[in-house]
Amino acid sequence: MLALMVSLLAMSIDSMLPALGEIGDDLRPGNPNDVQYVVTMMLLGFAVGQIVAGPLSDSYGRKPIIYGGYVLFIIGCVLSIVAQEFSTMLVGRFLQGLGAAAPRIVSVALVRDGYQGRAMARIMSIIMAIFILVPSIAPAIGQGVMFVSNWRAIFGLLLIIAVVAFVWFAIRQPETLAPAHRRKFSFGAIAGGIREAAGYRALTGYTLATGIIFGAFVGYLSSSQQIFQDAYLVGQWFVVYFGCASLSIGAASAFNARVVVKLGMKYMTWRALFGLTAASGAFIPIVLLSRGLPPLWIFMTWLIVVFFFIGIIFGNFNALAMEPVGHMAGLGAAIVGSVGTLISLPIGWAIGGAYNDTVTPLVSGFALSGGLCLAIMGWTESGIKPR
Repeated sequence: MLALMVSLLAMSIDSMLPALGEIGDDLRPGNPNDVQYVVTMMLLGFAVGQIVAGPLSDSYGRKPIIYGGYVLFIIGCVLSIVAQEFSTMLVGRFLQGLGAAAPRIVSVALVRDGYQGRAMARIMSIIMAIFILVPSIAPAIGQGVMFVSNWRAIFGLLLIIAVVAFVWFAIRQPETLAPAHRRKFSFGAIAGGIREAAGYRALTGYTLATGIIFGAFVGYLSSSQQIFQDAYLVGQWFVVYFGCASLSIGAASAFNARVVVKLGMKYMTWRALFGLTAASGAFIPIVLLSRGLPPLWIFMTWLIVVFFFIGIIFGNFNALAMEPVGHMAGLGAAIVGSVGTLISLPIGWAIGGAYNDTVTPLVSGFALSGGLCLAIMGWTESGIKPR
C-alpha cells in the first residue's frame, strides 16, 4: 500500500513519456524542448507540496493530509484531461505534483514513526524496490493506452489509480501519530523546526547530495523520450529500453535491503557513489569518440550500471538524512524531499535543456553530479559519528 502511494508520482511522470511527442503536437509549446515541462512542472509542484504537507502532518496527523493530497491530484488530472492549451496542461501538472507530495512524503513519516536507523533503511529499500517496478512498466502502460485512445486517456487512468489508492489507504492504514505527539502548527514553529533541522550536518549534507544526484536523474527523465525515439530511433521500443534501465534500480534497491543491515548505509553509499562517478567519467571519452551517440547497446550498458548504483544511493541517502529528525519526522521528510527536489530541478532543466541529439549532456551531467556528491558526502561525514 505504501509502495503504491510512493509510486503515484513516478506513475504520473513515466506513463506520460511516450505521449510527450503527441502532447507537443496537440498543444504546441513554443520550443520543442519545452514539452519537457510536462515532467518538470509536476516535480515543481511536488517540491512545493512537500514543504506544506510534512509540517501539516506533524500537527494534524498523517491521514487527513494524505486525503487532501489525493483530492488535489484528482483535480489536476481533470484539468489535464480537458486542457486545450499548453499553459492549462502545466497548471494541471503542477496541481498533480502538489497533490502527489502528500502521499509520497507523509509515507516516509509513517515509516519513520515506527522505525529508525538501518531498520528504516531496510523498509525504505523494500518500498523503493516495489516503487521502481512502476516506472519500469509505466511507459508501457502509457503506450498501451495510446494504442486504444489518446494521451488524455492516460490522465483518466491516473485519476482511477488515485481513487483506488485513496480508498485502500482510508480502509487499511491506521493513524500513526498520536495526538499527544503532535506539534502545534504555526509559522514560528515551522521556522524553528527548519532552523533546528538545518543545524544537523547529516540532514544538510545528505539532502544536498540527494538533490544533486536526483537532478541528473531528472535530466534523464526529461530527455529520455528524445534520446531513445529521436536520436536512437527506437520508436515504440522506447518503453522496453526505459523499463530495462528502471528494473536495474529496482534490483539494486532489493539488493540494498538485503545487505544494508549487515554492512551499513554509509558503506553501501560510498561505494555506489564512487561507482556511479567512475562509470560515467570513463564513459565520456567513448561518447566523444562516437560523436555524442555511441551504439545503443553500449549506452544501455552504461545506463543499467549507473542506475544500479542509483538504486543503492536513493534509499540510503533518504534514511541517512532522516536519522537526526525522528522527533519531527513530518517536517524532516518535508525538508529532505522539498529541498532535494528544488535543488534537482535547475540541474535537471540544464541537462535536459542541453539535449542536442546526443547523450553527451546526460553522461557529463551524471559524472559531474557524482563527483560533487562525493565531495559533499566527505564534508558531511567529517563532522558526524560513523554508523
